[in-house]
Amino acid sequence: MRSIPMRLWVLALLSALLQILPFPIAGPVPMWRRLFCWFCLTPLLVALLYRDGEGRPLRLRQGALLGYAQGVLWYAGNCYWIYRTMHLYGDIPRVPSLGILFLFALYLGLYPALFGFLVAVLGRRYSRNQVLCAVPFLWVAVELARGRITGFPWDLLGYTQIDNPLFTRLAPWTGVMGLSFVAAAGNALWLLRPEAARRGVGSGERAKRGLDAWIRFSGVVVAAGLVAVAMMETMRGAGKAAEPAPQVATLLQENLSVGSEAAGESESKEQMLASFSELSLRPTFSITEREQRLYGARPGESSRVIIWPEAPTDFVDTDPVLRRAMGKLAVEARAAVIVNDVTVAGYANGEPKLYNSASFFRPDGSYAGRYDKMHLVPFGEYVPYKPLFFFAGSLLDGLLFVPGVHRSVFEVGGKEYGVFICYESIFGDELRHFPMEGAQVLVNISDDGWYGDTSAPWEHLDMVRMRAIEDDRWVLRATNTGVTAVIDPEGRVVRTIPRHIRASVQVPFGFCSDVTFYSRHGDWFAWICVVMSCMLVVAGERGERRISRKAM
Repeated sequence: MRSIPMRLWVLALLSALLQILPFPIAGPVPMWRRLFCWFCLTPLLVALLYRDGEGRPLRLRQGALLGYAQGVLWYAGNCYWIYRTMHLYGDIPRVPSLGILFLFALYLGLYPALFGFLVAVLGRRYSRNQVLCAVPFLWVAVELARGRITGFPWDLLGYTQIDNPLFTRLAPWTGVMGLSFVAAAGNALWLLRPEAARRGVGSGERAKRGLDAWIRFSGVVVAAGLVAVAMMETMRGAGKAAEPAPQVATLLQENLSVGSEAAGESESKEQMLASFSELSLRPTFSITEREQRLYGARPGESSRVIIWPEAPTDFVDTDPVLRRAMGKLAVEARAAVIVNDVTVAGYANGEPKLYNSASFFRPDGSYAGRYDKMHLVPFGEYVPYKPLFFFAGSLLDGLLFVPGVHRSVFEVGGKEYGVFICYESIFGDELRHFPMEGAQVLVNISDDGWYGDTSAPWEHLDMVRMRAIEDDRWVLRATNTGVTAVIDPEGRVVRTIPRHIRASVQVPFGFCSDVTFYSRHGDWFAWICVVMSCMLVVAGERGERRISRKAM
């Protein structure tokens, strides 16, 4: 049996290291590191397209193994914060924490393995250039599988383009996976090379050439269409005046310790409510002159809404103390108030049935209802396959949250608010339903304190920014320890405050009513890539059989 040459392993691992660089590592990403997204996959493609001295391509298993090696290393490097979260904040010993990170990388590495397998499948039936034209379709199809099957579409390749004003114009049409397609195509483009035409070919060769023309035509049409959409949207945006944002909101950053760091916390519920209410009524940071000039929001103007983050406060939805405090704050501020709490909704098997909720209070102090988090965090709010992770210790104790069953849009003064909680922000195809149900501004409450000073808070911020672009909505983001920010519909961070301080900030925002193509139709582009990938595999298989019959 042929073995995989060592240089191919080196190329696969090099690709994983290069793919780590365009994403956050320990803070915001400098622009020069974003450039690595345009060639980080190229070494892997070189390895997968390898042919030996006799012109034989890789075996299917070999392609899968190379993709698997690349994927395991990339996930371990990109999501290294899992170890820190488990060990420092979950109070799990070092070895089990490393074991959780290792199992996580081994599991999700199966998706790059699938990509390597599919490239190897096409490599046995198509020419080098044909396979390269198919690479963007395969990559996006695998990304969709990662989000739909595993439910962890973290750091898709398209997020590396969040600061690219040209290609982000695709997001309101295709979602983030349209940007992934462009980035994957850019990686494949480096390896395309002219192929000499040959005369006197037989019918089998003509069949292969017909497939070649079909693949090239499809790739060119899709790429040209995406570039045209991006350019038209950019020109339209350049000729459009900045949308005024005369509304003002107050975002609270509570800065509460989490996990094992919260040991010895002496602040009572009443003290928290008093401190947070005072910050809500008298913000630490007010509207700046620049924001007044750009958006028309005046310093000292009353806030329309006050938002408290997701945080380890142990507030309970039905607690009369909490209800009175929130109602009093809403009346004093003459503003709507959104607060994170836990809802106890009956019992199951003798255990309380808990929801991670966001409660909404009207400016008159009345309770408007709540939104229950629908997409829970694995190992943070529930435990998948709990018997397999018995070694994880205390982190798994008491995780009894259950997912909500419907989205709630809250109305105040004729304006609609859509609230989503923490981890839900990475699911664009789910959050798009808020604008469809009438939400004119999006509110994100999150507790990123579990991540510490790792890459995760900044990765999370990039994904929230992409949701603003996809749905053409302002996003008001209040977090426990940062990054607390207001994000405009172009995905730009308009205002933020320093991390790891207890503070509040007044920010400008606006209401938008248009519904984007992506909000209406979701991941339609990614599904087209799935269909194209299936057609390529099937057509290649039939073509191979036809050529074999002609040769007999």
